[in-house]
Amino acid sequence: MPSNGFTVAINAGGKSSRMGTDKSFVPLLGRPMIEHVVARLADLGQDETILIANHPDAYAYLGLPIYTDLIPDKGSLGGIYTAIHYSHSPDTLVIACDMPFVNADLLRYMIGLRTAEGGPFDVIVPRVEKYPEGLHAIYSKACLGPIRECLDADRLKVISFYGKVRVRYLDEPEYAPFDPKGLSFFNANTPEELEQARRLAGE
Repeated sequence: MPSNGFTVAINAGGKSSRMGTDKSFVPLLGRPMIEHVVARLADLGQDETILIANHPDAYAYLGLPIYTDLIPDKGSLGGIYTAIHYSHSPDTLVIACDMPFVNADLLRYMIGLRTAEGGPFDVIVPRVEKYPEGLHAIYSKACLGPIRECLDADRLKVISFYGKVRVRYLDEPEYAPFDPKGLSFFNANTPEELEQARRLAGE
């Protein structure tokens, strides 16, 4: 793998408790939501695309390498850890399976920031209303140790290790030219949000 390469990892390991059914497979414009995410991430120049999922059989039809959580029941942070661990690249772009409107132009911009002034960075992450979108972020292999410490201590907030690594934030003025409505960060976590996603997709 080239040293400046990156992996795309789709995090589909959650319990979908608020949706009431596996949110990866809820229909959006006639096909499962996960398929929209895979399609939007298909052509970013990555070395590989992998899936983090705890029910691999359900996702096998997508034809992607699938990995189950290294440490069970550690939430999204555990999924990020698993993705970075299995990634064959120095950097891993982690995207949640319930973000059907991820924006390829914004993601390419973020990928370009890895070597930007002040870098290299261990985390490149947008902030929405001052809160980092940790499941729409790029992570370097240097994050593995600090994340593992947090997992072992049961500190499971996605941002709990950020203080130990070099973080590059993007705030709204920087990402708005690519995504003026901020739809990249729209999560369809609940039936209500799914209905909203269907309306947005229809527009």
